[in-house]
Formats: sequence, structure tokens, C-alpha cells
Amino acid sequence: MGIVEVKDLCFSYDGENMAVDGVSFSVPAGSYTTIVGHNGSGKSTVAKLISGLLEKKSGDIKIDGLDLTEENLQAIRSRIGIVFQNPDNQFIGSTVRDDIAFGLENHCVAQPDMDPIIDEYAQKVKMTAYLNSEPTHLSGGQKQRVAIAGVLAMKPKVIIFDEATSMLDPQGKDEIKKVIMDLHQESGLTILSITHDIDEVTASDYVLAMDEGHIAMSGTPEEVFRDEKKLRDIKLDVPFSLKLEAALKKQGVTTNREITMEGLVDELCRLHSNM
Repeated sequence: MGIVEVKDLCFSYDGENMAVDGVSFSVPAGSYTTIVGHNGSGKSTVAKLISGLLEKKSGDIKIDGLDLTEENLQAIRSRIGIVFQNPDNQFIGSTVRDDIAFGLENHCVAQPDMDPIIDEYAQKVKMTAYLNSEPTHLSGGQKQRVAIAGVLAMKPKVIIFDEATSMLDPQGKDEIKKVIMDLHQESGLTILSITHDIDEVTASDYVLAMDEGHIAMSGTPEEVFRDEKKLRDIKLDVPFSLKLEAALKKQGVTTNREITMEGLVDELCRLHSNM
């Protein structure tokens, strides 16, 4: 059984049209799972249902073996952290330190115990030098890193990133994607990322592709991206790296490693030397 179990989940905003319709999936503990889909596909709604921010119409949600019910809501929220889309809407404290401390204060952590926790998680997201800075002086990527530190300080078992890079510039996107990958590789946290970023999806363990409130495709990135026609049908695209790999293969260039800019340059140099 996965740490997140969803079965026959249904939800409607207006009572008539289903935003989420019969969705079922399992998220293994310690995995990095991405949910992808076009606007209106239902992926962010699923995130809000799992975290208890919306109340399901029907179906079952289990988090770490607990049914998501009103009685279990507090216990479940202690197991889940969520990082939202807009970093400007997440700041509560007047400094970075105050913001990371906010959740700890709500959990009545004693002040002498609080500072080492703040320092630990600020270091994890490389924001130690900014602990006394005001949020208005930070970039979008830095603000999201502080939001992640605040979530990590609560020691959840699952972190949900709800389109956490969609409002950032390219540098900010890269910063947050690296933080997510480092968390996955170093901490063993279960990560569920709702994203538009196809390149992020390629780095995940499992993919759920949604369309019109349903799970249209699921599996590893390799399995999902293999079906280009179905991806186009649900308005998704194949990552550039895979398109490039396919184009190279058509030209007789084969490689057993992931296509990266460095790898591409090496391959082109090799081909040039053989001409």
C-alpha cells in the first residue's frame, strides 16, 4: 500500500460538472511522483483534495494509513506539507527566520529548540545567509526556497508542490527543481509535484497524466512519453531532450546516456572528428 492512496475520487465545484471524476492512484513511500495535465485537467484540484483543503464529493483518500476524515484531518495535516504556486502569498513573518519559525510556534516548539531546526532547514535550501532578510528583498526562487524550508521544519512525510515553479523566471524554476531533486535523493521524502514542466516530469519516478478530470495515462516517464499520439490527444508534449534523442537516432547517432547539453557537445565533437 502506498503512503498516499486515492480511490474513485470525485469532486465538483458547482455541483454539476465534475472537476475530478473517478480518480484512483497510489503513491509509493519515498517516491517522486508528478501529476501533469493541461489547464483545467483537475491536477491542482486533486492536490487540494489530498491535503484536505477541499472536501471530496465521494471516494476514498488515505494518507499514511489514515482515512482523510474530519476526525483525522489534524493528524493528516501533520503528515503533509504543501508549497503553493505564488511565493508572495506564503510569507507570514517579517524576516526569513520568522517565516520558517511560524509553523514551529503553532506546534508549541520551545524557543531554545527552535533555532537549531530553523538553521538546519535554512541550510538545506541554501538560505542561511538570508535568515534576517525581509521577504521583499528576495527573488521568487528564494521565496519558494524559504517556503520549502518552513514546510520541511514541520517534518512531514509527504510534500506536495502545487505548480510551485509556474510563476518563477527560468533561473527560479531551475533553483526549485534542483531543491526538489536534492530532497528526493537525500531525505527519502515522498514528493508529489503538480506541474506544467515536462522536463521536471522526466526526472520523476512516476507520472500521472490527467485530462478532463480523469487519469488518462500513468507509469514511469519512459512509459508515458512513449505514446506520443496519446500525449498530443491530451494536449501534452514530448520533452525536448527526447525529441532530440529521436532526431539523433534518425541520423544514425545512438547514445546510452541521457541527452544533456554537455553530452550533446561531446557527441557532436566525436562525430566531427570522425568526418
